[in-house]
Amino acid sequence: MVNCIIDGKKVCVPEHTTILDAAKEVGITIPTLCYFKNLNEIGACRVCVVEVEGDARLHAACNSPVLEGMVIRTNSKKAREARKYNVELILSQHNVTCTTCVRSGNCSLQSVANDLNIVGKDYFPKDLPKQKGSKTFPLIREYDKCIKCMRCIQVCDKIQATHVWDVINSGGKSTVDVRDFYRLEDSSCALCGQCITHCPVGALRERDDTDKILDALDDPETIVLAQIAPSIRTAWGEEFGLSPEEATVERLSACLKEMGFDYVFDTDFSADLTIMEEASEFLHKLTHNEGQFPMFTSCCPGWVRFIKSHYPEFIPQVSTSKSPQQMFGAIAKSYYADILKVDPKKIFSVSIMPCLAKKAECAYPNMVDKDGNFDVDVALTTREVNRLIRALHISPAKLSDRALDMPLGIGSGAGNIFGATGGVMEAALRTAYYLATGENPDPDAFQEVRGMEGWKESSFSIAGNKLKIAVVHGLANADRLLNALKNGQVHYDFVEVMACPGGCVGGGGQPIHDQVEMAALRAPVLYKQDREGSIRFSHENPSIKSVYKDYLGEPLSEIAEELLHTDQKGWLMPQEIK
Repeated sequence: MVNCIIDGKKVCVPEHTTILDAAKEVGITIPTLCYFKNLNEIGACRVCVVEVEGDARLHAACNSPVLEGMVIRTNSKKAREARKYNVELILSQHNVTCTTCVRSGNCSLQSVANDLNIVGKDYFPKDLPKQKGSKTFPLIREYDKCIKCMRCIQVCDKIQATHVWDVINSGGKSTVDVRDFYRLEDSSCALCGQCITHCPVGALRERDDTDKILDALDDPETIVLAQIAPSIRTAWGEEFGLSPEEATVERLSACLKEMGFDYVFDTDFSADLTIMEEASEFLHKLTHNEGQFPMFTSCCPGWVRFIKSHYPEFIPQVSTSKSPQQMFGAIAKSYYADILKVDPKKIFSVSIMPCLAKKAECAYPNMVDKDGNFDVDVALTTREVNRLIRALHISPAKLSDRALDMPLGIGSGAGNIFGATGGVMEAALRTAYYLATGENPDPDAFQEVRGMEGWKESSFSIAGNKLKIAVVHGLANADRLLNALKNGQVHYDFVEVMACPGGCVGGGGQPIHDQVEMAALRAPVLYKQDREGSIRFSHENPSIKSVYKDYLGEPLSEIAEELLHTDQKGWLMPQEIK
């Protein structure tokens, strides 16, 4: 233990504790900007500097350990002036368009500048970098807003192993930019969006597609329908101060109906559909000993982008089943168009998703119907739908729940847990067991795959087949697993991968809470809904039974293959284009 004094308060903390954490122990707040606990503790911004008695230099509190007998002053004149000076220098290279910035009101730089009372004028001449890259790419970097905190580099390297961002140039010209490529859209970016949720300012954002929605809603000839992904119900209400119990999917449905959406459905329905196809595909491969193992899940487009860029030799082992987003779009413009007795071209299909990769996925050239029309016209992030709610002056707290529309508004608990890491695997094993034995297992029989551990593995027996399965989340964990498979260190039959830490609940399109990883807090909402729901198996969803009885026939049928499956080589990452 180490004893020190901070702002006159005696502190006793374990050795190696930083000044920042020691100050927190006695209720003293030291401002930070670049700091992100356990990820980015490099002291780059110098906003957290403090004065230590007897030392002429200032110390960065975020990475300086307390030493025995230290006397620390966090708000001395020297520390305050240095702090203010450093923030003024950062602002000289930051385009201060706060009123029109996507992060206004949720920006660490804005908060720090306000707290330091930096108002009234620019203290240094502006030196803003020029913009480059396409504004049509799902992930947009605003070069004139980057504060060089390095968080995006750290999360992309350490958590996602995608290595898109890097420091370029040196000295006063050093900055953050795309590694190895001039444009972001030419890189191996998985579009997970984790760099956005870890950026403290508005230097990284998703492409905003809300105007496309408003145009469709304003067209009386267009039928606008929405699907709501499972993980959205865990997060959309956070910006409005709603608890998970208040921010139901039915309450969001009410908001969308207020906007003018004609129909609102549940992606849980197509998650169940995905399970029927993917579980059947896995069992077919297993019983016929076709192809190589493991078979990988395909519902996460960020993961599919990653494997295509980094491990293309494994692409044939990725399931051919489309993601729930794309299955829903295909069914909406075929089966549901037939129910409505309308031309599919009149339907404008919107998905509300926790992720940026969905924006890219719905625009792939093979995600179209036989006439070349996209299955999903626009994918919105959770943040975008919340911006629409605010823009149209809708008050969610004042609305009553509105039931989802039928028949595509019913989902099982198995479909619901798709939003959490391990949920796809658990749902698939529940139905695979039934398809192989004709009996339902205990719905919680496969709960070993739950939890926030980055790489989980387990073994289960289904109809005499002993299966070894693995679940990983976060692309750095996927990278480790693929390397182990490549080197023959492990063997699995079935593997679930989700690009984002914690799964879709921690997606790059979800509401941002700086310094807080929300996935572990959101996932229990989905498991609670599964546990309390009346339908816990995908194959027991009455709407799933109906769509097969009335339209698809059976899983892996000819029409199911046409609508619900795809060729993972039917679109190319930049590195695949010769």
